[in-house]
Amino acid sequence: MVETKVVETFSPRMSVPPLKLAPGTIFSIDRPLTVDDFYELVNEDTNAELIEGIIFMKSPVSYQHETLFDFLHKLLSLYVEERNLGQILGSRTAVRITKYTAREPDLLFVSKDRLSIIHKNELVEAPDLAIEIVSPHDSCREIVTKQVQYEQIGIREFWLIDQPKQQVIIYDLHVDGRFVKRPLEGNIIPSTTVKGFQIKIEWFWCEPGKFPSTLTIVHNLLKYSS
Repeated sequence: MVETKVVETFSPRMSVPPLKLAPGTIFSIDRPLTVDDFYELVNEDTNAELIEGIIFMKSPVSYQHETLFDFLHKLLSLYVEERNLGQILGSRTAVRITKYTAREPDLLFVSKDRLSIIHKNELVEAPDLAIEIVSPHDSCREIVTKQVQYEQIGIREFWLIDQPKQQVIIYDLHVDGRFVKRPLEGNIIPSTTVKGFQIKIEWFWCEPGKFPSTLTIVHNLLKYSS
């Protein structure tokens, strides 16, 4: 059962130490917390998200999740740096969805001409690309909620990598502001926002320690991309 901690008299404007809550804990008060309240309550070491005014402490991820994240982060970071395309950020960067909700996708890409949206605590506008790695403890409801929220703020490209089902779904933002599921052809996924980047679907399901060399992949991508 998830522990719930309710503090009726807490004021976010008071001087308090950063929240130190166990994974899976829910923190709320007698009114919805704003994103600005959230940044006052948590520090960079706090693995949490603010959802509809309530702080949710994230559960630890699996080793398989962590190794896939590490592979993708290294691969995208190397490629984007070499081509001077912008910035790749990891799972501790908040994206403001509304006044009362801030999400932390597993991976984000912000193009070079939009780097000004990266502020001290958050991205103040939608990143160009967001990637979420689904773990066994993630509920279907939570996954769909993220998809709706990312569509709401206008993320141009969204990758949903479902490790338990070994399924990847790509959404592109349509001109009418809706996500459209992209038909996948073959074993290669090209990015529409990271110019020239593509990846083999089979790499998403590699066992820890068996991922291909990120340096070799980037070398090949740079060799054949314009």
